[in-house]
Amino acid sequence: MFERLGRLVVHNPWKVILAWLVAAVVIVLFAPGLHDVTNQDQADFLPDDYESSQAMRLAEEKFAQPNDASATIVIKRADGRPLDDADQATVAELAGRVSSAGIDRVTGLAGPPTVSPNRQVQLVTVGLEGLADDQALLDAVPALREVAEQSLDGTGLSYAVTGDVAMFADNADAFDTALLVVGLATIVLIIGLLLLIYRSPIAALLPIVTVGVVSAISPGLIAWVAQATDLRVDPSLEIILTIVLYGVGTDYILFLLFRYRERLRAGEDRKQALVTAVARVGEVIASAAAAIVIAFSALLLAVFGAFTSLGPGLAIAVVAMAIAAVTLVPAIVSLLGPKVFWPSRSWQRQPTGTTFQRLGRLTGRRPALVAAVSGAVMVLLALGALGMRWDYDQSGQLPSDTESARGFADLQAGFPAGALNPTVVYVRAEAGQRLDPTALRQYADQLTAIPGIGGVMPAGPDGSPVGLSQDASAARISLLLAGNPYAPESLDLVGGELREIAHEQAPAGSTALVGGVTSAFADIRDANTRDLQVIFPVAGLLIAIVLALLLRSLVAPIYLMAAVFLGFLSTLGATVLAFQGIGGRPGLSFMLPTILYLFVVAIGTDYNILMIARLREEARLGNDPRTAADLAVEHGGPSVGAAGLILAGTFASMMLAGVAFLTEMGFAVAIGIAISAFVMSMFLVPALTALLGHRAWWPGHGNATAGGTGPAGLVPDREPVGAAQR
Repeated sequence: MFERLGRLVVHNPWKVILAWLVAAVVIVLFAPGLHDVTNQDQADFLPDDYESSQAMRLAEEKFAQPNDASATIVIKRADGRPLDDADQATVAELAGRVSSAGIDRVTGLAGPPTVSPNRQVQLVTVGLEGLADDQALLDAVPALREVAEQSLDGTGLSYAVTGDVAMFADNADAFDTALLVVGLATIVLIIGLLLLIYRSPIAALLPIVTVGVVSAISPGLIAWVAQATDLRVDPSLEIILTIVLYGVGTDYILFLLFRYRERLRAGEDRKQALVTAVARVGEVIASAAAAIVIAFSALLLAVFGAFTSLGPGLAIAVVAMAIAAVTLVPAIVSLLGPKVFWPSRSWQRQPTGTTFQRLGRLTGRRPALVAAVSGAVMVLLALGALGMRWDYDQSGQLPSDTESARGFADLQAGFPAGALNPTVVYVRAEAGQRLDPTALRQYADQLTAIPGIGGVMPAGPDGSPVGLSQDASAARISLLLAGNPYAPESLDLVGGELREIAHEQAPAGSTALVGGVTSAFADIRDANTRDLQVIFPVAGLLIAIVLALLLRSLVAPIYLMAAVFLGFLSTLGATVLAFQGIGGRPGLSFMLPTILYLFVVAIGTDYNILMIARLREEARLGNDPRTAADLAVEHGGPSVGAAGLILAGTFASMMLAGVAFLTEMGFAVAIGIAISAFVMSMFLVPALTALLGHRAWWPGHGNATAGGTGPAGLVPDREPVGAAQR
C-alpha cells in the first residue's frame, strides 16, 4: 500500500502539491473558525449527576444565580489598625460608587460590604455577568480598580481587587508571554537542531512549512466536524493543537528524511530512494498516528468535560499531519531531490564510527546489561511517584507579585482562607412546602460547628446566615472554610463529612446540596480519578492492538506497553522529586496526568513504534536478534534522538515562562519525552527484544532468509549483515 502511495506521490509531485494548496484555500476561506464552535461554559464540565452540578442548577433556578463570576475588593487601613466606623462608612460609599459607575458586565453587589470579626479588613463583592475568562470581564477589572482608587484616595485606606477574574486579568500578560516564548522557542529549536543535524537550511525549514500548512487547515476541519456532530470544543484546544502538530509533524518528517538519506547513502536512485523511504516509514507513521488518535479519542470516555473536549479535535489534526507526512512532504522532497540536504554532502557517504554505531554495538553485544541499567533508571525514578500528591490550588501556581495575589493575602488577615470562595449549602423544600427560618438557623449552627469550617457569611437582609428565595422554598448558607479552599484537606471535608452532615441534618421535609468551588473540585477530583482508571487501560489495550497488527506479534506489544507504563510512572516520579522534593511544592497539578498522557504516552509511543518496526525489519532481513538490535539502534537511533531532543527542548522552554504551572508542565513533559526517547526506545526496548530473540515476534515470523521479503512484502534493502561483517 505505502509503496504504491510512494510511487504515486514521487512521480506526480506537482499534482499532490496543487491538491494540498486547493484544499488549504477552500478550508481557510469557507470553513468556520475554531472560535465559532468554542464553548467556554465550564458549568457542563461535570455531568448532571454530580452534587456540585445539581447545586448550581438549584442556584440558577431559585436565586437567579447562574455560573457567573465575581470580583472582591479587599479594603484595609494602610497603617494596619482596625477599621473604625468612619472607615466602614467610606467603604459603604465605595460600594455605592461601584454599583452606579456603569461598568460593563457589572451586575451590582453580591451582598452588603462584610467586615471581618477582628475589623482588620472589609470586603466588597461585585457581581459580574459571564465567565471568569471572558474578555469583557477582564476589561472590567481595571475599571473597578480605578473606581476604588478614586474613592479611597486620601482616606488612609488601601485596596486590592482579587478573585478569579482579577487573577485571570493579572496573569494574562504572563501567559501571553509564556505562549510567545514557547512559540519562538519551538521554531528556533526545530530550525537550530535540524541545521545541526542536516547542515541544511532547506531540511530545517521543511517541518516549519509543512506544519504551518496543516496548522492553517486543522482548525477549519475541526470546526466543520464540531458543527456536524455538535462536538464541544474547549478554548485550550487551540494552544495544545499547535504544540501537538509541531511535535508529531517534526517527528514524522524526521523519520522520513532520515530513511531517505539512508537509502541515498546505500546508492539508490533519488526517486527510488524516496519511494523506499515512504514505503518503509509510511507504515510506521500510520501506526504511530493510529496510536495517537486512539489515545486522544479515548478521552471521549472521560466524564470530566475538559478532557472530552480535547480528544476529537487533536485526533483530527494528527490525521491531517500524518497524511501530509506521507504525501505533501514526499512531493516537496521529490522536486528537490538530494538538494533538500544542500549544502551538506553527508548524504553521499556512509558515516563510520558514529555514536549510534557504538551504542548499537553495545546493545547488541550486552543486551542484558543495557536492559538492566535502563530499566533500573526508570524504576528508580518511578519510585518517586509513591510520594505523589495532587494540588488543586490553581491560584497558588500563579505569580505572587500581582494585585490579586496581594488581595488574597490581605483577606486572610481577617477572614478564613475560604472567604474568597465560600462553600454554599443549598436547602430545598419538598414540592409545595416552605422552609422554616428558625430551623434553618439551627441547621446553619450545626454546619458551622463542623471542624474545618471557619465561619459563615451573612446572607439574609438582617445579617442572618441564611438567605431565603422569594417563595421561601429554597435557602442558601455560605460557609467559610478555615483552610485554603483548594487544599486536599478542604476537598476531603467538603466532599466527605460536610456533605454527609448536610444531608443527614437537613430540616425535616427538605434536602440539601453542597455547592461552590471546593465542592466542584471535590467532584472534579473524583471524576479525574475515575477517568484515569478508565482511559489508561482502554487506550493501552487499543494501542497494543495497533502494535500487534503492525508487528504481526502478540508478545512484543505486551512488553512495549509495559515499558510505556513504566515510562509514565518514571516521569511522574521525576516530577515529584523535582517539585515536591527539591521545590517544596505541596503537590503536582491535578491536570498533569492528562497532560503527560497526551504528550508522553501518546506522542512518546511514536519512538517505540519507530524502533520496534526497525527491529522487526532487521530481523526479517535475516539478521540474528542481537545484530538486529545493533542495526536498529544504529539506523533508528538518530531519528529517535533528534525527534526526542526537539520535542523535549520545546517543552523545556516553558520553564522560562515564570508561571509555576507552566514550569511544572514544561519540566514534566520534557523529562517524559527524554525518558521515552533516550532510555526506553533507544535502550530498553532494543535490549529486551534482543534478549527475547525470535520469541518477540511470536506467532509471526520475525526473520526471513536472505533474498526473502521484508515488511509489507518489499524486497530487502540489503543482504543480511552478520556481526563479523560489520
